[in-house]
Formats: sequence, C-alpha cells, structure tokens
Amino acid sequence: MSDVNYLEKKRVLIVDDEPDVLETLEELLTMCDVERAATFDMAWDLLGTKYYDLAVLDIMGVDGYRLLSLAKERNITAVILTAHALSTEDVKKSFKGGAAFYVPKDEMTNIEAYLNDVLEAKEKGKSAWGKWLDQFSSFFNSKFGPAWQDVDKKFWGDLERYR
Repeated sequence: MSDVNYLEKKRVLIVDDEPDVLETLEELLTMCDVERAATFDMAWDLLGTKYYDLAVLDIMGVDGYRLLSLAKERNITAVILTAHALSTEDVKKSFKGGAAFYVPKDEMTNIEAYLNDVLEAKEKGKSAWGKWLDQFSSFFNSKFGPAWQDVDKKFWGDLERYR
C-alpha cells in the first residue's frame, strides 16, 4: 500500500442491503465522508443527484450492475464488493461494466487498502486491475482451483496488460 492515504476526506457512497456490512464499511472508512444506501432506489437517487469520489456497490439485493452503469455514466469510480456473486464471470462482467475493482466480501477488512489502490491508480492515470490480479489470484486459486483463468484465456490474458 502507498504511504499516501488517497481516501482522506473523500466522498464515498456504500451500497448494500445488509445493515451489518454497511456498518462495518463505515467503521473501516472513518477517514472518508461516507454515505449509505440500503436499497436500489435510495442508491439510484444518491448516485443520480450527488457526486462521490467512490461508490462501493454490492451486486445482489441492490441491482449493483444497474448502479454500476449509472456510476460510470456519472463518472463516479465504482468498486464491486460481493459475496453471493463471487465468480469469475462476475469479475469479467464488473470489469466490462466499468468497475475499477472487484472485492470479495471475505476481504472486506482490507477495503481501505483496496480503495486507496484504486484512487492511487486513478490519480496516476492507470487502472487498478493489474494490482487486482496480483492481490486476488491466490484467493481465486483457492476458491476455484488453479485453472480458473482457463475458461476465458483471452480475457484474462488481456487483463494481464494492466500489470
């Protein structure tokens, strides 16, 4: 992680239908100005009317992919945080939909570091997806087996260029 905390005083919207996840994220991101949304409608309204430096979006329960589309349209950097949509297909869908990063909820305690990496990459005009590969390859190896990238070698090979 960088010595600079890019999250300091950033406006962050966290969206999840699980109150305990919202509470935990808010506790982990005390250096930010955090706003919460527990429903799709609430998140849609906030994303549509306010600006955020980052939006942390769950997929299931709040239609995260539609919210990702709106965040992209509004030029708001979005990160996917999910447990139920934890698959290589959802990683690909998140990337293709414009997400800056994809974090399994199992790794939520490290959210500050991941969001900081995203903002650092953005400031440097780069993508954080190369770092994603470095940080989550072993996690996905243990979850899906060492051949998880073999299903779509072209996509994962293309993603390597961000390293």
